[in-house]
Amino acid sequence: MAIITLTTDFGEKDHFAGAIKGAIHSELSDINIVDISHSISPFDTSEAAYIILNAYSSFPKGTIHIIGIDSELSPENKHIAVSLDDHYFICANNGIMSMICAEIAPEKIVEINIHDKIETSFPVLDVFVKVACHIARGGTLEVIGKVINTIKPIKNLNPFVNDDNNQIIGSVIYIDNYGNVVTNIKRKFFESVQKTRAFEISARNHKFKTIYQKYSDIVNFDIEESKRNDEGKGMVVFNSSGHLEIAVYKSNCKTVGSASTLMGLKTMDTVTVNFLPVPSTLQRENSL
Repeated sequence: MAIITLTTDFGEKDHFAGAIKGAIHSELSDINIVDISHSISPFDTSEAAYIILNAYSSFPKGTIHIIGIDSELSPENKHIAVSLDDHYFICANNGIMSMICAEIAPEKIVEINIHDKIETSFPVLDVFVKVACHIARGGTLEVIGKVINTIKPIKNLNPFVNDDNNQIIGSVIYIDNYGNVVTNIKRKFFESVQKTRAFEISARNHKFKTIYQKYSDIVNFDIEESKRNDEGKGMVVFNSSGHLEIAVYKSNCKTVGSASTLMGLKTMDTVTVNFLPVPSTLQRENSL
């Protein structure tokens, strides 16, 4: 049974997500539809890219992913279908796919050109569903579009390294349900620049000198539980997706607060990593 996933900024209140599912079932009765998320912040392509990047690979090969973010057709916002890593992605060419394509080269990209046959003001329902069902039936991408070689990038997708190679300037790309702040600095990139040097991470007026392996590492389990006061402590980890994340231990935006609320961090805010000079042999001897 084919699988079609849905990722949109439609929310749960309106009819949009339900209508899409109904249209898919009307075309293909034997289909499995999975919601990845309908709670993407409106028109937030960076957030959608992060969600898709970290969700799609958990699905079987051949899965078809409909991404309904900023999907209104315009001369600057065309529609594309992408074959990548044995998955299919249908979305607007607005940068959403650039985060995935930065890690894995797409096998094929087509610019969808069936719009002259479909009158629509709701392209996710009328166009993306048609394309997804065509692929689910075994249809090829060339039938629904013309092959292209490039896609639009997302601005500030990659962090910047200064000329002295002692500073990474990154940015916040996502804030999760716990208010944890996810940056565009990935572990592999961080370590390639760090080269074992000590560091200081700065976000607004907050500074961190330690990256924990997991959230509970900030807890001193030798102290009696009632005396720890560890909830609400700020910390930095590499999250399960390998991104540098500023978090608050056991955060709750309604009670103890979160990294976003307590530190005033928002999407696109700057996060800086400064690497400290390695002490010379003479400096080390003098410190003894």
